[in-house]
Formats: sequence, structure tokens, C-alpha cells
Amino acid sequence: MTAAGPLAGLGVVLTRPRAQCEDIAAALEANGANVIVFPALDIVPVALSSDSLAALASLPSASLAIFVSANAAEHGVAAARRAGPWPGTVAVAGVGDATAARLRDAGFTNVISPATGFDSESLLACPALQDVAGRRVLIFRGIGGRERLRTELERRGAAVGYVESYRRERPASDPAGLLAALAAGRIDAVHAMSAETVDNFLALAGPGVSWSGVALVVPHPAIARHAASAPFGRALVSGPGIPSLIETLHELRKAP
Repeated sequence: MTAAGPLAGLGVVLTRPRAQCEDIAAALEANGANVIVFPALDIVPVALSSDSLAALASLPSASLAIFVSANAAEHGVAAARRAGPWPGTVAVAGVGDATAARLRDAGFTNVISPATGFDSESLLACPALQDVAGRRVLIFRGIGGRERLRTELERRGAAVGYVESYRRERPASDPAGLLAALAAGRIDAVHAMSAETVDNFLALAGPGVSWSGVALVVPHPAIARHAASAPFGRALVSGPGIPSLIETLHELRKAP
């Protein structure tokens, strides 16, 4: 913990899977924040279903493979490469900078990603996704999730399949330390990446806990508008990436 910095004394709870919190926690602590890591979501690899295996078998005939998250890039690429070499004719796209960076780390040099924005709508606006009529597109994701990409791509005439290589679970995080910090007034903000994570967080914390004095910080307006945000004093949208998170928390730190 660092005593000085633009976030000095600000108590921030991180709710991502523990391993994914390390870089964020280090950056926040370097700016003076007091960080509590309380995972409210786990990412668990799964064996591919028969539908996912059939979709993956069609990869060589696809024009485009879309990865919806960094988790999808990690587990989806691994599943594809277990099945064989990546077909050189299949273009690769990622939803957001973090996903695109993970794909580049995996060896893909030409990754389609939005110049601005970091959601499905931003990716759908990319020129490379406009003329997809008659083409096969595979979407790599976890089990379940938004249908926006598939619905719109099929409306544009594409044949779309899913490769689902992981599932999201609620972990068994012990809330004792979290609740003690809340009671002591040491929590100013909770950072969450999805409405599902917020739901899990509130369930893990337990009923009868007041979060009215705490801000919820999320990367997308849709999460801020979700009913899960209602128990918090306010919901702030930070945008993607650690710098944006730090900037938003700094504004919160300066607020009266």
C-alpha cells in the first residue's frame, strides 16, 4: 500500500478472478489506493459440447473468428489449437483492446478490433464486419451471454456458430474481511466488469448489507443501468483499461 498518490486512502474492492486482479491492484496501490481483492466471478475451462465441436470443425471454412473477451481469447484459442493449426485464411477479431492484445500475444498479427469503443456494437461497426453475407463466422465465448453479435451478423446474412470453451461461476469467497472493512468505513468503491459479477458480489456479501455509501465503478453504461447497481450510492462508468479506471477513481476521490 502506498500512502501518497492521487488515490491516497481510497478503498477499492476488485471483484475479478484473483489472477486477473494482480496488474490492476498493483496500479491502484501505486497511486495510493487501499485495495481489497474479493473475487465474485471465476472462469472455469470446460470440455467442448457437441455443438461447439461441430462449430470448431467448420473453422477452416469460416471467414472470420470473433473472440468476445480476453477469457475467450485464452481458452478459445487453446481449444482451437488442440484441434489443429489455425487456418491462415480465417481472419480474427476481438471485442475491445484487452481481447485484441491477448490475441496478439497468442501470435495473431492482424487483429480486427474497434478503433473506438470496446463492446459488441463497436465491433459490429468495423468495416470488416459489414459485408458478411454468405460467409461463415465463428464466435468464441463462454457458455451463455449476449446474443447481439450473432443476431446482427445473421441479419447481415452470415452463418454463425458458437465455440463455448469456459463457464462463469460464483466463487466461494469469504465475506468476513470485506464486511469488516465496510463497517469500518474503508470501502469507497467496488469495481466490477459485468452485471453478473455485481449480482454475485451482492449475494456473497449477504442480505441486509448497505452499500449506499459506496460507488460502483463499471466499464459500460449498460452495467450501470442494470438493476444490480441499485444498492450502491451511485454507479460510475470508467470505460476500458486501467488508466480509465484510475482517472474515474481520481474523480471520485476528489468529490466532496
